Amino acid sequence: MPAPADQPAPLRVAMLSYRGKPHVGGQGVYVSRLSAALTDLGHHVTVLGGPPYPELDPRVALVELGGLDIWAPPHPMRKPRAWELKDWIDVAEHVSFVTGNFSEPMAFSLRAWRHLLRRRGEFDVVHDNQTLGWGILAMRRQGWPLLETIHHPITVDRRLELAHARTLREQIGKRRWYAFTRMQTRVAKRLPRVLTVSESSKRDIAQDHGVPPERIHVVPVGVDPELFSPRPDVARVPGRLITTASADVTMKGLSFLLEAVAKLRTERHLELTIIGRAKSDSAASRAISELGLAGAVTFVSGVSDDRIVELYAEAELAVVPSLYEGFSLPAIEAMSCGVPLVATTGGALPEVAGTHGETCFLTEPGDAEALAAVLRDALDDPGARARVGEAGRRRVVDQWSWRHTAERTVEQYRAALEDAARSAAAPNRAVRAGAAPT
Repeated sequence: MPAPADQPAPLRVAMLSYRGKPHVGGQGVYVSRLSAALTDLGHHVTVLGGPPYPELDPRVALVELGGLDIWAPPHPMRKPRAWELKDWIDVAEHVSFVTGNFSEPMAFSLRAWRHLLRRRGEFDVVHDNQTLGWGILAMRRQGWPLLETIHHPITVDRRLELAHARTLREQIGKRRWYAFTRMQTRVAKRLPRVLTVSESSKRDIAQDHGVPPERIHVVPVGVDPELFSPRPDVARVPGRLITTASADVTMKGLSFLLEAVAKLRTERHLELTIIGRAKSDSAASRAISELGLAGAVTFVSGVSDDRIVELYAEAELAVVPSLYEGFSLPAIEAMSCGVPLVATTGGALPEVAGTHGETCFLTEPGDAEALAAVLRDALDDPGARARVGEAGRRRVVDQWSWRHTAERTVEQYRAALEDAARSAAAPNRAVRAGAAPT
């Protein structure tokens, strides 16, 4: 059915996500929830995804852009066989990988560019979710109206990983792995319109990627407050903490939380539920063993959102111990469930969580002693926990929903269309004026 005369026509959106499964990080949640909310508004979304593939609303089309899938379990970092290298993009991905780089963003962006070459008339706008590969620049040169979401610059991850590298060999390996961030910087600074999720991320993108601030527009992510809601029928478990660790990386600060839990367990009963997958060779598993926490830490993965809400309801405190966050979906999901939140002041977390003692409990990042002290004080004050949990819920309901995120994203889509129209018109005006087109 055509749109009414006084309303803009629905948009046809190609959304790119090089790694989109919700269980491997917040970017997967972003693609899944935003694409559904855009569809609710009447727009037509097709997601071009790489493995592990996004889990989408049935109304959202998915194009699976499979590659070498080098990082797939149960054998991550496998060496592809010669017969798997079917074209030049496969070869480029393989060469990049064997030289120690994280090759997925580059290779996926090229596959997406090649796919969209055949579908130029089927989409109004391309929305890339932090791939920032060379293929995005190719789309830009072809005149695609383009919007880029950068949740935070991965250069921040790089700095933190290098700062916490334990050996020279580990530092060299991480420098090679994060070499792709140079590509991302070169791509980002050439894009006319960038979307990010917080003012903190906006500042970091401008500083690290060299994107002029006027090109960066803040649209926070959302939460479903009906799904992530308090469960008064579920009893809190005394001494139960909960955190999310979708990736075993330094930035998430899990080692500091584990150290704080170990300190507090010398004086009281305490247990920790980690929403994430246990890995036997990870830094977290080593820390759990060294700190004697094997019986106190439980990993939970592959469960439904309903079960995650129950897990939040069972906890006395939710913890986000990150050294840095561009936004933090786990923070607002916990707050939406009415669980009092303990968070660090890393990155955008104060912007998201609010005021210490009112809507959350805050502490400095990277300090296990300080984190233990805040946890102790919160656990010893049930009245404060109740007040903070209720106020945190109100803060989320008042400020964040996926519908609001979708509406503001559509405004940016239409602005990107205007950008592209002006760019296309500029050479024509130059020709009419007698100047050679550039």
